[in-house]
Amino acid sequence: MTPLAYSRRRASRNVLWPVLLALLSACSAHKPTAWRLTDVRGHLPDLRFHLLNGQGSTVTQRNFLGKVVVLYFGYTHCPDACPLTMTHLHLVMQKLGPLAREVRILFVSIDPARDTPTVVGRYAAAFDSRAVGLTGTMSEIETLAKRYRMAFNRGQDLGNGAYEVNHSSAIYVFDRRGRARLLASPADSNADIVHDLRILIGPEQPS
Repeated sequence: MTPLAYSRRRASRNVLWPVLLALLSACSAHKPTAWRLTDVRGHLPDLRFHLLNGQGSTVTQRNFLGKVVVLYFGYTHCPDACPLTMTHLHLVMQKLGPLAREVRILFVSIDPARDTPTVVGRYAAAFDSRAVGLTGTMSEIETLAKRYRMAFNRGQDLGNGAYEVNHSSAIYVFDRRGRARLLASPADSNADIVHDLRILIGPEQPS
């Protein structure tokens, strides 16, 4: 190899290395996020609602922009699934420590006949101070449930005006912009939910 050819080959290497490193960095920056929960980005719509909080004030998704939102549908007379799930989410918030201030749990009642704003507000807050109870008209709740493919219906009458409400138990997670990102269930571990919430909280959030 002539000195000129060697010089050109070396110069070519010096040019290619920075390009290769840049490409590798770009690939690393776009590496898929290692979610532990179910990624629903693009499969469910953004957060949108118009309901009443525990003080009877109207709130919408705009009141929670900037926070990671954990949405759960239930009712205050629920004998098992709802209190267990809310306890589960409270433990998640405890494990998040100071980061929990960046998260809001929204408990939406599917039993507005019994769950007045005051009742549902107190119920949610009894589990966690960052939990917000929401209710509204049956039409508003049905619209919201349908938006997120959540099913519920009145179940067995227990006598004396008491009854059960059958419902699915999905837990929906929205990012700070109100975009649907993850789907969890009460069967998911505290560690897995905490892991994914930490990613959404930041400081660097996936696009």
